[in-house]
Amino acid sequence: MKRVFLMLALVVGVMTAANAQEIENKETVNETVTTSPSTGDYYQGFTRPLTFDRMIPPYALEVTFNKTVHVIFPAPIRYVDLGSADLLAAKADGTENVLRVKAALRDFSRESNLAVITEDGNYYTFNVKYADEPVKLSVEMVDFLHDGEAVNRPNNAMQIYMQELGQESPLLVKLIMQSIYKNDKREIKHLGSKRFGIQHTLKGIYTHNGLLYFHLQLKNLSHVPYNVDFITFKIVDKKVAKRTAIQEQVVWPLRAYNNMTVVGGKRTERVVFTLPKFTIPDDKMLVIELNEQNGGRHQSFTIDNADLVRAKVINELKVK
Repeated sequence: MKRVFLMLALVVGVMTAANAQEIENKETVNETVTTSPSTGDYYQGFTRPLTFDRMIPPYALEVTFNKTVHVIFPAPIRYVDLGSADLLAAKADGTENVLRVKAALRDFSRESNLAVITEDGNYYTFNVKYADEPVKLSVEMVDFLHDGEAVNRPNNAMQIYMQELGQESPLLVKLIMQSIYKNDKREIKHLGSKRFGIQHTLKGIYTHNGLLYFHLQLKNLSHVPYNVDFITFKIVDKKVAKRTAIQEQVVWPLRAYNNMTVVGGKRTERVVFTLPKFTIPDDKMLVIELNEQNGGRHQSFTIDNADLVRAKVINELKVK
C-alpha cells in the first residue's frame, strides 16, 4: 500500500510540475504578445505590401435575375472567372467577344467580382453588385493602350501573354499587323493568281520575334460580290506520283487583321495574317488557297522557301 501511495504521489507531482510549466509558458506568450503587438505586416514585415499603384482599377457592374447584362469587348474572349456562384456568365451564342452576365439567384447580398482576359492580351476586372433594375444593360469596353492615368491602368501594367504567340506580346502583334496594313507596301510583285475576274495577290511577307506576317490583297474586277468562305495555308509536295496520297501540312493562322468576309463588286480588300515561324523543304511548297462560299471562283498560288526566307524584318517598319 505504501508503495502504491508513493507512486500516486510521484504521478501527481509530475502532473503538477507539467501544469505549472504550461501556465508559465502561456504567461510568457501572453507577455510576448502584450509587449510585441502585431504590425499588420505579413510574415513579420519581411514582405512588401501591395500599394495602390500596383492595382488594376475594377469597373462597377450591376446585374439582376430577370434581365441579362451584355458586355462587348474589343477582342475575342479567352478567359472568364466568376467570384462566386451567385453569378452566371457565358459568351453569347455565335460570338467571340460578347459576354452575357446575370444573377443566379434573386437579391444576393454580398458583392462579387468578375475577371476577363481577351485575345489581344488585355485584362479586365469588375466588381459586381445586385440591382433590381440595372441602368446599364449593354456595356462596350474601350480598346485602350496603357496611358498611365489613374482611372486606367498602372504605368507598368503587364501584358497577358498567349501560349500560341510564344514570347511576343499580343498587343505588339496587333500593332505590327496594323502597321503593315496602314503602310500598304507591295514588297512582292510576282506571287498571286487571277481567274474569273478575281485577283488574289501576296503583297509582302514579314517576320518578327519568331512569327510570320502575310499581307494579302483580293481585288474583285467583276460586278458580282465575292463571299470568302475560307483561306488556307498548307505545305504540300511539289511532285506527287500517280496513285500516291498527297501529304499536306496545314499551317493555321494565329491572328488576322481586317479579316475579309465579303468583297463587293469593283472593290479591293486587304488582310494581314500572323502565322507561326516555319520553313519549306526543297521538295515542298506552300499553297495559299482562297475559296468562295457557294461559288466556284476559287484562287490558289504557291510560295517556295526562297520567297519565305526573304521575309522582311519587321524592325525596318515604323510601328505606330
